[in-house]
Order: sequence, then structure tokens, then C-alpha cells
Amino acid sequence: MKIAFLILVSLSSLACTKNLATPPLVAQTADTTTKVTNTNTLHYLALGDSYTIGQSVDLSQSFPFQLKATLMSQGYTVADPKIIATTGWTTTDLVNAITQANLAQKYDFVTLLIGVNNQYQGKSQTQYRTEFVQLLNTAIAFANGNKQRVFVLSIPDYSVTPFAQGSDLAKIASEIDQFNAINLYESTNAGVNYLNITDISRQAAFDPSLIALDYLHPSAKMYGLWVARLAPQVIKSLK
Repeated sequence: MKIAFLILVSLSSLACTKNLATPPLVAQTADTTTKVTNTNTLHYLALGDSYTIGQSVDLSQSFPFQLKATLMSQGYTVADPKIIATTGWTTTDLVNAITQANLAQKYDFVTLLIGVNNQYQGKSQTQYRTEFVQLLNTAIAFANGNKQRVFVLSIPDYSVTPFAQGSDLAKIASEIDQFNAINLYESTNAGVNYLNITDISRQAAFDPSLIALDYLHPSAKMYGLWVARLAPQVIKSLK
């Protein structure tokens, strides 16, 4: 997802820096004996913001592409993810972009990670809830109505990043928790899968290697930790 930080020109120049030196980090599932032979190509739709496109790392190191690589290592045939996401997008932006994309096909599974820019831009939680539910319903529809093929990821906590230093860190963390309480409730209510990765993002307070070169977004290493949790859920849904 791209964090919705439509902000400093200095951040924009930093965000353009790609961490091309680090080779793709592929999360591995624990049980390699469960490999399958799947000749049917799976199609994956990833909806979100800068966190979904992998701002400041190479696209191959973003979590959707690391997820694809992990599934391929387990015997699945997976097309490149279809990604609808841009840095700085709020739920409103994502709703509009999906409409403009006018996608006709259905997908074998869908991920949704959105909301950090709602928090950053001071958007209301009421608006977030309304539009998040709309996006959930859209994701379910793209998954051909199969709720078990929809995966919501919680919003990472950027208060632990160097970028946030000088801000009210406790306020940021508290508001991230409030937005996550909304997406957790609505995801559970809708019957889709929910993955908490906020705790992983907070490990960056003690491990700088989890942060990209822009001092804000996740590194390939952090995305790999997300995929280590996400891939088993996706594989389970595909069986």
C-alpha cells in the first residue's frame, strides 16, 4: 500500500528510491510436503495503497509479488497480481479507482489493505467504516462471491518509523488501533479472512532493517514477514 502521505516534496524524492540491491525475499511456508501440482493459472487482485505496491522497494519485493512467489514455490501456477493501489490513497480514492478500472473478470483470491491515509489525512472514522464496507463487498464480488478467498490486512503502525519522529506518536498509534478496530469488526461481520500485521510493523521500533530507505515504508524483509502469515491462509482457502 502506499501510505497516503501526499506531503513533503522531500518524501516524494525519497519514495522514488528503489531498494534494488536487496534480492527478493520470499516467505516460506513451514510444511513443504504439502506442495501441489496445479496447472490452472490463479488470478490475484490486490487492492490498497502504498503498502500494496511496495513503496520504496522493487515491485518484486512487494507483498503481493512475494505472495505469488511463495505460492509458486508450493506448486501453484499464479499470474502476476493485478494491483489497484497508489501511494496516498484513502478509501475514497480506492473506491473511485476501482470504478474507473472497470474490471470485468473474477479473481481466485483478493487482498485488501487500506486506511492509513484516512488516518493521516484526518478523515472521519465514520466515513472510513462506510467506504471500507463498500470495498469489502466489492472485494467479495471480485472473488466471485467466495468470502473465504478475500483477505483483509490490518493497517501498519507508522508511528515507529523515523519519518514520524517529531509527531505525536501515541496519538498516531492510538488512531491506527481505532481504524483497525473498524476493519476487524467489519471483516469479521462480512465473514472474510482477517490478518493482523500491525504487530509486525511495530517491531520496526527495535529492528531498523524492517524499514525501507525512505524511512517510512516497510522493507522487503517486513513484507516477507507479512507473507509468512498470509500465505498459509491463502493456501488453505485454495484447497
